[in-house]
Amino acid sequence: MSEYLILVDENDKQWGKLEKLMVHKLGLLHRAFSVFIFNLKGELILQQRADCKYHSGGLWTNTCCSHPRFGEELSWAIERRLQEEMGMNCETEFAFNFVYKSEFENGLIEHEFDHVYFGISEQIPTPEKQEVQNWEYVTIDNLEVDLLNHPEKYTVWLKVCFPQVKKYYHETFKNNILNYSSL
Repeated sequence: MSEYLILVDENDKQWGKLEKLMVHKLGLLHRAFSVFIFNLKGELILQQRADCKYHSGGLWTNTCCSHPRFGEELSWAIERRLQEEMGMNCETEFAFNFVYKSEFENGLIEHEFDHVYFGISEQIPTPEKQEVQNWEYVTIDNLEVDLLNHPEKYTVWLKVCFPQVKKYYHETFKNNILNYSSL
């Protein structure tokens, strides 16, 4: 069954739909999301994408990333993909948006209007092996160092949005973790 993605303009206004592979062949701007889940120690869950993924296989990235399907609410897509990729359920909150475009070695092009969400969970991931081959906890500071020293290990979108992730984490979200752990 074909999966249709939501085509958007530079303001995230929906203007159409197209089959997922065709969107990536043509490099059309489409709606996407990236989820960053932290534990109560403030450590981020990173995933290593399965080698068999259609692009960026074997690279490390944020906890979950995907696209809402045409006709699917963003919140439902986040819930669905967190479960499908990481075997997790977690409430999330909107953090920020960013847009990026990147062509991959196989000729596919990601051109995404990406909605970034953060969440807190002590649930241990149970990833789907066709999606995720490994996962680990990492602090924002250690991730920053490794991104600088070994950028080839990470997905393009993680490298693009990391400065905003770090800023949002330190200026806003870190307090949420402290408040959550005191409950």
